[in-house]
Amino acid sequence: MLKKFSLPLVLLVLAYGLWRSADFVDIAAGVALFMFGMVLLEQGFKTFAGGALEALLQRITDGFGKSLLVGAVSTTLMQSSSLVSLLTISFVSAEMISLAAGIGIIMGANIGTTTGAWLIAGPGLSLDIGSYAMPMLVFGMVFMMQRGRGLRAAGNLLLGVAFLFLGIHYMKLGFAGFQEGVDLSAYAMTGLKGVLLYTLIGMLVTVIMQSSHATLLIVITALSAGQVSYENALALAIGANLGSTVTIVLGSLTSNLAGKRLAGSHVLFNVITATVAIAILQPLAELVDMLARLIGLAPDNYLLRLALFHTLFNILGVLLLAPFVGLLERVLLRYVRSSDKGTEQPLYLNPHALETPATIVNALRLEVLHLFENAYGLLAHGLSLSRKTIDSDEPLHMAVANTRRIIALDVEDAYEGKIKRLHGDIVAFIVAAQSQETTRSVAEQIYLLRQASRAIVEAVRGMKHLHQHLSRYALSPNPVVRARYDQLRLQLAELLRALRKVQHDGPPESGLEPLLQDLRASADFASRCLIDDLDERLVRHEISATVAAAIMNDQADLEAICEALLLASATLFGAPKISDDDVADSETLEMSVEQ
Repeated sequence: MLKKFSLPLVLLVLAYGLWRSADFVDIAAGVALFMFGMVLLEQGFKTFAGGALEALLQRITDGFGKSLLVGAVSTTLMQSSSLVSLLTISFVSAEMISLAAGIGIIMGANIGTTTGAWLIAGPGLSLDIGSYAMPMLVFGMVFMMQRGRGLRAAGNLLLGVAFLFLGIHYMKLGFAGFQEGVDLSAYAMTGLKGVLLYTLIGMLVTVIMQSSHATLLIVITALSAGQVSYENALALAIGANLGSTVTIVLGSLTSNLAGKRLAGSHVLFNVITATVAIAILQPLAELVDMLARLIGLAPDNYLLRLALFHTLFNILGVLLLAPFVGLLERVLLRYVRSSDKGTEQPLYLNPHALETPATIVNALRLEVLHLFENAYGLLAHGLSLSRKTIDSDEPLHMAVANTRRIIALDVEDAYEGKIKRLHGDIVAFIVAAQSQETTRSVAEQIYLLRQASRAIVEAVRGMKHLHQHLSRYALSPNPVVRARYDQLRLQLAELLRALRKVQHDGPPESGLEPLLQDLRASADFASRCLIDDLDERLVRHEISATVAAAIMNDQADLEAICEALLLASATLFGAPKISDDDVADSETLEMSVEQ
């Protein structure tokens, strides 16, 4: 998000550019259409998550070799590595395929894009990408106007691809004058400096043209006119590959954390491949000459030799990095995280809290309560309800029934920023506390609080799966399906309200454990009723078997969430079991509470 102080400046610059230059209008409109296309694509793919498309993707990308083949074949058919990369970001962001599978597709796309060089250098096939967008817009809108969720999702996909094509088309129009005015001979240079300079030129041209194919077309024209040497042309081809990373980085701006990680893998792959190719450029050129003679290319056919070089160095990159895909995935998962600004910091875990057994337990309990508060808000939003609604006296069944939209929530990002890191800090504090001298009762309390923290984490992870189907089915036009998901939402919302009441008012006179047992029994009864009802609906053919199976799976996830919350509540909202011998310093305890 743009900062408040920078937004007016950006708007002024955009307004001035749109007023002063018609080319800038095309460029700005192209970028806007491009980004809007990405939003539509991601929405369309998320709608299909959990269905037949997800199963197909998982089946054909369950190994690195298959993922590589999917990337190569799809790019060959679409003739756009950028589009395949952007589509892959959408798949990964919607959790339809794993990050490792996405990396495999990206690598395969780099091999598939080399067929474009052969087409340009051989038959010289050229396509007007903007003309393909128009039929997609027409059919996309037709599908969007249908009632079926699958048809509307297909409409989103068609419209997304159409806007991508239109965005690239208008960006090309805006920079058309640049292509005509390029004079590569003005930058003629030999040796390593020449290779580096021409690599930079190739990268910049690709960034501007938003197409490595367009850059290769410029290079081919320059070769034919004698503007550049063969060596400089090879460097330009390397630069074209580097420049293509900008498109996927641009596409990842609208994606979640998984999409940004995949974009990072694309950048790393292209940078490493380009670095190796530059380092061994002369041996690679000699290998191209040798292979060209073997397949019968004429010595002066630099166009096809360039295409051959483009293919070889991309295959070389895959061969070099394929053994390290697992390592690359682990590095990206570890170092590409949510912004620290959105990461929750511990409030009570400080070195002074480790001084006495009582302050250890007190600080740890407060911090786990802090974690519970974060999870409470996340779970409420996952149900598309606000904290205020659950904490109020408003009838929850009315709030659920009157829901008009599902809150857009990236559970993975929220989990990373609000839950996982804070849970890690709690575990680290417990490890430090275990090095202190404590009694058996304190050790038991630390253990229970650790289990409570873990249970809260498990509850949020359960919402990650549940929210995907809530986004898909909770506002279903089928009243039977919607009613079943309203039941699921209501069941968890009522449990959250009951636990919040215990947190604020304390357990009833009969004790906390009987109350928790009643809540657990109520949840079990609701689950049995829902399963029985689903069986009856299936017999009446009021609901499909596929949707019924999805509801049953979501019910199981809901049961796990409820049980985890009940386990955590037994520790957090019960009376601390610390003996008098454990209270080493009451003044320190009071100070910790005030902090």
